[in-house]
Parts: sequence; structure tokens; C-alpha cells
Amino acid sequence: MLRKAVVTVAALALGLTACGADKKADADDDRLVVGATAVPAGEVLTYIKDNLAEKAGLKLEIREFTDYVLPNTALQEGSLDANLYQNQPFLDEFNKTKGTDLVSVVKAYLPPMGVYSKKIQDISKLADGATVAVPNETTNEGRALKLLASAGLITLKADAGTTASPADITANPRKLVIKELEPAQLPRSLDDVTIAVINNNYAQDAGLSPARDAKYLESAQDNPYANLLAVKRGNEKDPRVQKLAKLLTSPEVHTFLKDKYQGSVLPVTSG
Repeated sequence: MLRKAVVTVAALALGLTACGADKKADADDDRLVVGATAVPAGEVLTYIKDNLAEKAGLKLEIREFTDYVLPNTALQEGSLDANLYQNQPFLDEFNKTKGTDLVSVVKAYLPPMGVYSKKIQDISKLADGATVAVPNETTNEGRALKLLASAGLITLKADAGTTASPADITANPRKLVIKELEPAQLPRSLDDVTIAVINNNYAQDAGLSPARDAKYLESAQDNPYANLLAVKRGNEKDPRVQKLAKLLTSPEVHTFLKDKYQGSVLPVTSG
């Protein structure tokens, strides 16, 4: 019995030692784990990982997501060190509604939102009563409505902000029917609606080129919707994060954006 007890204690000690070694390995792991949507964020990060990170002394791990919620909840909970996919209005609204404490480090690029259609070529000729699909997420819906307003299709209240909703429409002369859909479903809705206002990443995922295929495209001038590198508050000065921020705004990445996306994703020249 005594011999068995000694063996059990020894095994337990060995297990605790191994567990401690695992924890130490995790503590010594200097990878920067970054969450991203596949396009363009995942592609931009992959370019950095394959071409720039090693020289900068950065170990980069990319984890891709297909929605706009999980990259932020994972960042808040600590399974990510940073993420790249969202804009400042979205981040502000997410923090407000979800109770997260996430902050921007640097603006990386602008993925312009666009109006797409399989049924018309010129949105100025949109028929009365046409169905218009927009994202059903608060800030992306507001962004889409502002885009429709800039195209002259609707008028919004003067004080309608980044969270504008259909309730803020003050004039709808064509009696457009606004259909709210999950952002990821919008490309698939093109067979069923007249036009759809689609986020850049979902448009490109569906094989659409914003620069070529959009019937109306968001302007880069004074645009608040640049995608940014975000972290949990307190981690802004993490040396790994600062290295990635510098690479995201480097001349090499600007050239990559211009060459690969041909106007479908635009560089941001300042943070």
C-alpha cells in the first residue's frame, strides 16, 4: 500500500511539473494572435506574415472569422491579442452594447462599401417600389443608409449619425422597400432584390470587385470607416502590437493594397 501511495504521489508531482512546464511555454510564447475576416484583412495579414514579419521580429498567427461579433468577443476574452476587420463607429457601438473595452491602435486601410445589382446598371434609374437590401447590424445599416442618401435615393434626418436606421429616413420619393439582412447574406440576396448595399469583405468573398462591379461606391474623402487594428485596452503599447501597426501602415503594404485590389481597397496614409 505504501509503495502504491509513493508511486501515486510521484505521478501527481510529475503531472504538476508537466503542467507548470506547459504554462511556462505559454508564457514564453511571443506570437501575436490576430483575428480577421478573410478578405481583405486576412490577405493583408498573410502578406505581412509571409514577407515582412520575420524581418521585423514579429511572430504572427492569423485566425479567420466569418462574422463581425466573434473577433471582438474573442479579443475581449483573451484568446486573441488583436483583431483587424472593423471601423471606429462599429467598435464604439460594440463597446457600448456588449460592455467590451476594446480600443483602436492604428487605421490600416479603407474597404469602401458599395451598391450592387444583377438587375440594373444605373441606380439613378431605380424603379419606384424597388427592394433594397441593407445590413441589419446597427452601424453597418447606418453606413448603408448614408450611402443611399449620398446617391440621392433617400434623405436622412440632418442629425442622423453612424447608427441611422430606416426611422431616420425623411424622404423616400421612389418608395423604396428597405429589407434588412445579415451582412453575410447580402451577396446571395442579389437574385431576389433590385439592389443590395454590401460590405467590402462580403462582396469580395462572393467574387465581386468593388472597383469594377459596384453600381455606386463609397468615397474615401472624409470617410470614418477605415478598418483598424484593435486590442483590449491596456495592450496598445505591446511591442508586438506596435510592430504590426507599423507594418500595416508601411510603404510595402500600401503598394500591396494598390497592386492587389486595384481600387477595391484603399490605403490609409495616417493613423
